[in-house]
Amino acid sequence: MKMVDVGDKPKTERVAVATARLRMLPATRERILAGKVEKGDVLAAARLAGIMAAKRTPDFVPLCHPIALAGVEVTLTPVDEGLDVRVRVKTVDRTGVEMEALTAACAAALTVYDMCKSVDRGMVIEAVQLDHKSGGRSGTWEREAEAAPVKKPAAPKSRRKTSRPRAAR
Repeated sequence: MKMVDVGDKPKTERVAVATARLRMLPATRERILAGKVEKGDVLAAARLAGIMAAKRTPDFVPLCHPIALAGVEVTLTPVDEGLDVRVRVKTVDRTGVEMEALTAACAAALTVYDMCKSVDRGMVIEAVQLDHKSGGRSGTWEREAEAAPVKKPAAPKSRRKTSRPRAAR
């Protein structure tokens, strides 16, 4: 293994957009949107987690170059199935920001899960993907609409807790 030498590459503007989806119960989504989650403002915490994760990506992705980020935007949008996460990362550097965008999308989704797991352990984080990258030698790449992941069924149903031991069920 080795870290790729990017020292001879020119600094250019580079942008990456990554997305993720959180499927959850409709009641969980409504609770988040109403600001009624015990741990606090879920959307604000997820945005902050995404930004922090983008900045720290080389700390936990082996061989990933530390780069100066010019900007990180994290948005969470309610959808029927739960929440969509979208992250846009920009730099002017010698290597791309795809890993930073993907890491930020994961961290934002994980933060939502952590803050809401007490009410919905059945949440699903899925469809983490790169949707766009631009800059550098390879130019621009866009995910084609037909290559988008197939939509999954609605959020999982809540399981009723019982006090009976597992073997007796």
